Amino acid sequence: MKQSEIKNLSAAELQEKLVQLKKTYADLTIAHAISPIENPLQIRSLRRSVARIATEITKRELQ
Repeated sequence: MKQSEIKNLSAAELQEKLVQLKKTYADLTIAHAISPIENPLQIRSLRRSVARIATEITKRELQ
């Protein structure tokens, strides 16, 4: 998810998206531990998307 897309979301949508991405990330990492997934770069992109959304939430709370 790009930063420009994240900025357009509301606070509630950000929280919902964060929960959804964290669950997907956990599922992928478990699946990858059991047997290698087809595209392991998905794990990296999900982790970075989670970080971007968490950063945006924190930034909005501080303002």
